[in-house]
Amino acid sequence: MKISCKPFELALKHPFSISKFTRTSTPLMLVRIEYQGIFGYGEASMVPYMGESYETANAFLSKVDLTRFQHPFNFSEIIAYLDSLAPGQPAIKAAIDIALNDINGKLLEKPCFEIYGANPDKMPVTSYTIGIDTAEVIREKLKDAADFKVVKVKLGRDNDKEIIETIRSITDVPLYVDANQGWTDRIKAIDLIYWLHSQGVVLIEQPMDRNDLEGNAWLTARSPIPLLADEAVQRLADMDKLKGAYHGINIKLMKSCGMYEGHEMIKKARSFGMKVLIGCMSETSCATLAAAALAPLCDWADLDGPFLTVNNPFDAPVFKHGKYILNELPGLGLTGISPDLFL
Repeated sequence: MKISCKPFELALKHPFSISKFTRTSTPLMLVRIEYQGIFGYGEASMVPYMGESYETANAFLSKVDLTRFQHPFNFSEIIAYLDSLAPGQPAIKAAIDIALNDINGKLLEKPCFEIYGANPDKMPVTSYTIGIDTAEVIREKLKDAADFKVVKVKLGRDNDKEIIETIRSITDVPLYVDANQGWTDRIKAIDLIYWLHSQGVVLIEQPMDRNDLEGNAWLTARSPIPLLADEAVQRLADMDKLKGAYHGINIKLMKSCGMYEGHEMIKKARSFGMKVLIGCMSETSCATLAAAALAPLCDWADLDGPFLTVNNPFDAPVFKHGKYILNELPGLGLTGISPDLFL
């Protein structure tokens, strides 16, 4: 198997702010793997706070030798091999996993969603994310969310109520909230959670610091809204300690090393009686379609990457009535691939 890669800077429509930082673009590593004349495509979205970069991605790819693997692919064995090469670096490992899943579907002549047992008729609506900003900019961003049935709101600073009130002055759609570990006082947090419940918020991601398991569990025991682990969970191995501390988890393929382990996390969450949101980083159609293939197995989706960017190098996935419409093409179903992309 031959691996090709392409650094790509994904530009955002608007500066994107969460509780601790702001960015205007995201570095990607686009990956193509060739196997028996078939090409599979993957992507690593290397958001700065995860610690990956073009340099780390290139260094990792230089160590990878996939010639030892033959179809049918043993994805558990492949992920174990990638983990043996270097700790961490889940995004570039996800790029390899996604590309191999794309090849797997093409070899089997089946779409990835069918291989993973996902029914596209059960696709959840996906949310449109509004970062922390001024009231004026938030109103402008909401214009881009007109086709969405849910809005996701980043909170975690001292103007949380102002942001919600601004949104509520324009739309009454259900809201998802992501505090990104921004709340530090559990009493203030639970009071805010009850207020958010009255404002139509249906879930909250990572209310307090990911290392404060007891504080998050305290909130979970009292919250009228499902509280989900986000920064507190990356890989399958992280999940055992979360049982009882949260109502559910947010899975991102860029943290789970791709589709195979993301699917394993969904199954484990269900065995714990936990809810599942499948989310994304800043991503192109490639990683979005990989996550969308698993989305019908989840309760909620936040897969708005292609809508928040301006230079997606692929065709945008079909999106109607707030949901992705999966095509029947084998593999990811990715289209609009330029023959010059990896030259």
